[in-house]
Amino acid sequence: MRSIAEAIRTTLVAGLSSLFILIPNIVSAQSEQPATQTGDAIRGTISSDIQNNAPNVATELSSLAIAIEQQLNQAITQAGSRALKNRISKIQEHYFALDFSPIWVGDKQITKKGTIAIAALFSANDDGLTVADYGTDALQKMAGATDLADLAKLEISISTSILSYAQHLNSGRLDPRKVNREIVIYPKVTSAETVLHALRTTSNLKAYLRLLAPHTPRYERLRSALANYRRIAKFGGWTPLPEGEVLKPDMEDARIPALRTRLIESGDLNAMKAEATDTPNLFNEQLVAATKLFQERHGLELDGVIGPQTLFQFNVSVDQRIRTMELNMERNRWLQNDFGPYHVFANLADQVVKLVKNGKTIHAEVIQVGQPFHRTPVFSDEMERVELNPYWNVPVSIAVNEYLPKLKANPGYLNKIGLQVLRAGAPVSPFSVPWTSYGRGRFPVRLRQTPGPKNALGRVKFMFPNKYNIYMHDTPAKHRFNSASRFFSHGCLRLRDPLKMAEFILGAQGYDRKRIDKIIATKKHTVINLKEKIPVHVVYLTAWVNKDGSVNFRKDVYGRDKILIKALTKVRGL
Repeated sequence: MRSIAEAIRTTLVAGLSSLFILIPNIVSAQSEQPATQTGDAIRGTISSDIQNNAPNVATELSSLAIAIEQQLNQAITQAGSRALKNRISKIQEHYFALDFSPIWVGDKQITKKGTIAIAALFSANDDGLTVADYGTDALQKMAGATDLADLAKLEISISTSILSYAQHLNSGRLDPRKVNREIVIYPKVTSAETVLHALRTTSNLKAYLRLLAPHTPRYERLRSALANYRRIAKFGGWTPLPEGEVLKPDMEDARIPALRTRLIESGDLNAMKAEATDTPNLFNEQLVAATKLFQERHGLELDGVIGPQTLFQFNVSVDQRIRTMELNMERNRWLQNDFGPYHVFANLADQVVKLVKNGKTIHAEVIQVGQPFHRTPVFSDEMERVELNPYWNVPVSIAVNEYLPKLKANPGYLNKIGLQVLRAGAPVSPFSVPWTSYGRGRFPVRLRQTPGPKNALGRVKFMFPNKYNIYMHDTPAKHRFNSASRFFSHGCLRLRDPLKMAEFILGAQGYDRKRIDKIIATKKHTVINLKEKIPVHVVYLTAWVNKDGSVNFRKDVYGRDKILIKALTKVRGL
């Protein structure tokens, strides 16, 4: 690559005709021209300037390029972090390839594109990002620069900020795998060169930046709700609900007017339809119904009773809700835009799984997920097969921690629950095994539960093989689905109605409910391989917006919100 000095010498020697090779990109950036507007169109724009004062134009542009080159070298030296140094190095590579021609500044002032870029940074809050992180105040002060060195500094400052913003919009501020090893997803990061090239050539900067952000209905709904919650915060937030005794239907209480106001503010009670009443302190049927809507949106028991948990959720401030929404905007940026036309979507925080086809949920049901000390990871994989009357191969950790103490006391315990002991793949008597000599790190046998009514996996298992040994399955513990909080498993996803799920998934291969039931009745282990694999996405979202516009929040049972807040705090700034 030739140096800028060599470029200047070549240009001056070649004369006026060669200026048309050097100038178009520069002038295009100055005048916010589309990338395709080159050649005669650009020549027509600048011909009079070149004819009147060509040597001065060449000298001025070359001087700005030299100043930009110097500013980049200085910015790399002064970078306060490795990440920032790497980002500026990528910027330097881009400018070097184009002889350090500017994108954002021109003849003694910032260009229209530069002004639009700074304005775009001031809208970062709309996507749950933080405006101040992109040096917006400093850029605004620098925007009036006319001195060559100051213009070069402004040029590189805008490029650094807008590149950070663009990549953060595109795939998030953080690599999720570095935030939490339980989050195993791989955001698709658009390269610095791709972004910078597009920023340089686009004729519509705002539209390009919006295209970088996730363009899914899930993201856009949350983005709109975030704006609404910010308006609520601007006008003082929600009406607090005072402490007091548990509020039950048909009770009278002085707090009922505050409750009515609070339910209207959160949209759970329509202000236009709120019933006028001669007993304003009565917890009437309409308020109970609105309370149940609130409870549903927050993952609470739908009893219409305002006990400690419901009262606590009523009094979570709007600022806290905004923070939770911002965290989940970041999580949405980690996720891919297209989950596939037909896929399984399981939200651990919501404890619900959905089967989605062409954007519509064709089946949904509540699930049990990993306990707080057996947290289910976040990941994506593909479902390959369905097993009817499955065996349960007991994980070693469960065998050692839960079964071994009982086996040391009574080897016959296994027979009661239908478990086999396998050594080298063959069944052996539990009484022939020296259980007292086994322990953590030494467990040379395998435990397997045969198909049947006591099997921990129930009657059906949905396999998407992964290194975490996570899958969806039936369970005999049906009573636990009645709880609003269903963190009961060792990590797998337990389904309430797995046979209904099997109907949908296997229906395309000719397995209706009657055929499925017939196979289950045989009590024989049956494997049905799927002709087409189904993507499975396991996520952890503590805030989202449904298609009906209802804004939902869930308790951070796994503590992943706290971990993410801490990680984001460490990357404040560029």
